[in-house]
Amino acid sequence: MQSLIKNALRPVFGWHRREALRRFFGGKQQMCWVRKVGVDATRELIEALPVRELTTLEISGKTWRELPFRKYVSANYPEYDVCSSVLSERFDLIISEQVFEHLLRPYQAGRNVYAMLNPGGYFMVSVPFMVPIHNHPTDCTRWTEVGLKYFLAECGFPLEGIRTGSWGNRRCVKRNLNSFIYYRANLHSLKNEERFPVDVWALARKER
Repeated sequence: MQSLIKNALRPVFGWHRREALRRFFGGKQQMCWVRKVGVDATRELIEALPVRELTTLEISGKTWRELPFRKYVSANYPEYDVCSSVLSERFDLIISEQVFEHLLRPYQAGRNVYAMLNPGGYFMVSVPFMVPIHNHPTDCTRWTEVGLKYFLAECGFPLEGIRTGSWGNRRCVKRNLNSFIYYRANLHSLKNEERFPVDVWALARKER
């Protein structure tokens, strides 16, 4: 079955191939296999916060705009470069998903995030690990859980207030080397093998 799908989609590349897969499987909002567990975990962490009280900034994305935040702002590159400046507004929560691996100056960006948080504010960040280089426009850095935790500490966040997580398995790593794979419960295992993380995330809190 998988070989038939592969042959049928062989001429289709990039976004069009992903869209063809989505339509083939009939899902309106299919989740990529490498992100499935991480997305669920970060959503659980954020929804455990007092969401309705939070002024929130999402950096280079609009994934979280549907949550009932007190206020939601999205700032996207190149109009806003988190490596270069801070916004005038301060936030209770800043979210950055799959962005920091692309930054030429991630430490400066992390310090800028810290500066834009209100006292006691949160920073939710996710990054890939064992995935192919994907230049949008560059791809610079990978962090393990320990590496991400100490990176955030170097940016100013108290070490004891940083919660991390990661997920992956060797089959997912292997499959993702060749193509973007949508998660299918009957095909794709969510077993976690700690030595093969594909997605890493952290929730850090600024001191009060």
